[in-house]
Order: sequence, then C-alpha cells, then structure tokens
Amino acid sequence: MTKKDVLQPVDADVRRSAKTFLRTARHAALATIDPASGIPMASRISVASDSRGCPLFLISQLSGHFGALESDPRASVLLGDPGRGDPLAHPRITVFGHARQVSDNSRTRLRARFLARHPKAELYVDLADFAFWRLEIEGASFNGGFGKAYQLTGEDLLAPTDPDLEEMEAGVVAHMNEDHRDAIALYAQQGADHTEGPWTLACVDLEGLDLTSSDRAARVWFDPPLATAEELRPRLVAMAKRARAVTSN
Repeated sequence: MTKKDVLQPVDADVRRSAKTFLRTARHAALATIDPASGIPMASRISVASDSRGCPLFLISQLSGHFGALESDPRASVLLGDPGRGDPLAHPRITVFGHARQVSDNSRTRLRARFLARHPKAELYVDLADFAFWRLEIEGASFNGGFGKAYQLTGEDLLAPTDPDLEEMEAGVVAHMNEDHRDAIALYAQQGADHTEGPWTLACVDLEGLDLTSSDRAARVWFDPPLATAEELRPRLVAMAKRARAVTSN
C-alpha cells in the first residue's frame, strides 16, 4: 500500500503565516536531548525573535536544558496556542535546528528585543547564570489545521538583514513609542486588523514591524519588504498616511 503524501505545496501565503507564528509567539516548548539518557526532554520557555526570525530564548544555567544544549545543540521548539475546542484544530509550527549561545557583541541588541516582548524578564535578565540562546533554523513543520500540513526550509522562514537597521532599531523603537503612538495604532488597525490597544512598537526588521499590547502581539508586514534601512522612515510615513486616509473615509 502506497503511503499518501499529506504535505501541501508551500507558497507565499504559507511562508508568511509561518513567519507570523515565529514573530508573534511569546512562549514555546523547547525540546532538547538529555546528555545522560539520550532521551528527548521538553520544557516551556519564553521566546522572542532576532531580526531574521530565529527564536530567541533566555535560560538559566541551573536548568536541565541549558546543559543539554551545551552537550548537544540539536533542538526544536513548538509554537502555537491551542485555543478553544480541539487543540489539534489550531495552527502550530515546530522549527528545528541547532541552538547557539548568544555572543557578547550581539547581546545588547537581542536583550532589547527580548525585553520588548517580556518586560518582566528585566528582573533576572542580567543575572550571571542566565544567558541568551538562539535557534538557528534549518527547517520546520507547519500545521495550519486539519489537512494543512507543510514542510518548510530555513530559506522559507528566514528574513534578510541590514546591519544599519539593526544598529538603529533601538532608537527607532524609542522614537516611535514616545512621539508617534497614533501612527502605531493605525499600523495595528490597518496592517494587522487590531483595534483594541494601546499598542507599542517592539521590533522592526526589513520585512515588517512587531507590535505588542500587554500580553498580545501583532505582526505588520511591509509590502514590499524594505531593501535597506534608508527606506524605513519614508515607508512608515507612507503607511501612516495611507491608514489615515482609509479611516477618514
């Protein structure tokens, strides 16, 4: 008997849906390999993402998965909220690859990204036994619900980066949250179909914006993506102008 292939073809909409999962997730199940027994073990973690979309997490050296990753960096994270009713009817994605501890030269930038998603982590983020890890994505299994299974590559999920944008990100986020909260509200309403706020800007990358409101997160996509950091300001101005025109009609 021939086994039926349940995987569906991957297109631009599937890639964007999967990327949205990565950008908006606040928690995940991290699976590592126990160095003593070789048995997989899973634990819940808080997550954010770097500018490429790789999962970023903060864990203590006292945890079992810290030592497991030092012994064997192969890992996966399961993202997605089960919601009401049958949990298998709700979308989820498992991304897998190798986890790497974040080096000192990028820690400040990634620290800001993580705290933008998890402000209460400021209580322990700088304790000596905590460190940031990043899962370098090699592939993913994305399930959008019954009959919607996809296999994705790292290329499907990872975004391009611009060092200049990464360097200016903290200043852009601070400026927008201090002086342009009205524009952020418009981005949330027109770009992510969210009206209840207040919303703040958490992160920015070449493909879009990450917004937060209390425990909620939203992704606003640039269409088309930015090519360089220099395109960010005029794009934000144009998006706000277009959103105001829509809301005034």
